[in-house]
Amino acid sequence: MGILLKKQSEGGYILNTITKLSVVSLIVSLAFAYIDTIWAVYLDSFFENIAFVGFFSALLTFISFISHFLIVPAIEKANKPKVYALSLFIFLISCIFFAFNKNFYLFVIMALVITVVTTFRITSFGLLIRENSKDHDVARNEGLIYTLTNLAWVVGPLIAGFVAARFGNIAVFLIASLFLFIGLMVFISCHIKRKKVKGKVHNNFLNNFIDFFRSKKRLVCYILSGGVNCWWSFMYLFIPLFIIRSGLSELWVGYFLFGVALPLILCEYYFSEKAGKHGFKNLFKTGYLIVAILAVACFFMTNVYIILALLVFASFGMAMLEPTTEAYFFDILGKNEKYRFYSPYNTASDTGNFVARIFASCLLLFLPFKFLFLLFAGFMFLLFLLSHHIKDVFEYKK
Repeated sequence: MGILLKKQSEGGYILNTITKLSVVSLIVSLAFAYIDTIWAVYLDSFFENIAFVGFFSALLTFISFISHFLIVPAIEKANKPKVYALSLFIFLISCIFFAFNKNFYLFVIMALVITVVTTFRITSFGLLIRENSKDHDVARNEGLIYTLTNLAWVVGPLIAGFVAARFGNIAVFLIASLFLFIGLMVFISCHIKRKKVKGKVHNNFLNNFIDFFRSKKRLVCYILSGGVNCWWSFMYLFIPLFIIRSGLSELWVGYFLFGVALPLILCEYYFSEKAGKHGFKNLFKTGYLIVAILAVACFFMTNVYIILALLVFASFGMAMLEPTTEAYFFDILGKNEKYRFYSPYNTASDTGNFVARIFASCLLLFLPFKFLFLLFAGFMFLLFLLSHHIKDVFEYKK
């Protein structure tokens, strides 16, 4: 009960800040779940080639990587609630633009803009969560946020797949813009207060880059987190195109993305609490090993439905990793380091996405699609080995 409510001095209960942010995240994530369901197909309508879709997506991740380091001084000084609200508004406008635009060059410009805006959205929201979490509740709160967020990725793909198959991509973008508007209004109504940060503002891009990667424990955590995003890039960019190329409709894309998100909402909160009490190391090792084994199994299968089912079961491994890698990162930081290093840490998603898209796109130029399963199995197995070398952290004393 305490994680959702806090007691007022005069009696009764009100929603705490983390719960308010969770509700906002759920609504906003529904919008992004709609978009992500059709995004690969939408890109393919411009490029008409899976490899080119991958290369363009890799370019966007490179832009995002640079942006995360460049915004460090701005995010240290910024009013995080205002930054997050503005980013939602820009995304709202971009969804309406994508719904009606047919010009390739205008699409590229807008895609670059929202890529930069995404860095502000992700960083500001993550810091709002950490600022409003007690030290011993980081993993649990991250688990709550991720569980409710992933609920959107269970419901969203089913709705988006049905709408896209029945009414086309335009309708999906317009529905997404509506949910972004609702999420923005709910966030504003929460009246999240700004927390002023004292200390030096770090303006030097190169120093921020070097200092972040100078720490071995931050570097290892960065790579492990990047591996999670590497896998999701495979699931959300390449597998939908695999489904379409296999002769199935957009509705099956929705079914699949519903399936891969289901284990996350069932298990992420449980694994987050387990990590806080019993440590992160074993979860990291087990999660990556499960994904690696199931990816290898996919290589030897020829039935598309069996392959999709195996990928759904791989999400149980991802449920051990997705919220816990970020919680682990916050736990290993020193006082106030989160304001300087959280945005650079978020480039782990860009690095993971970039590696996935570049390697996968290059492989597809020479080999059939099924070899992607071996490629990503190899990535996951290397991360399983790396997990053996982290220093364990316990949020609760035994």
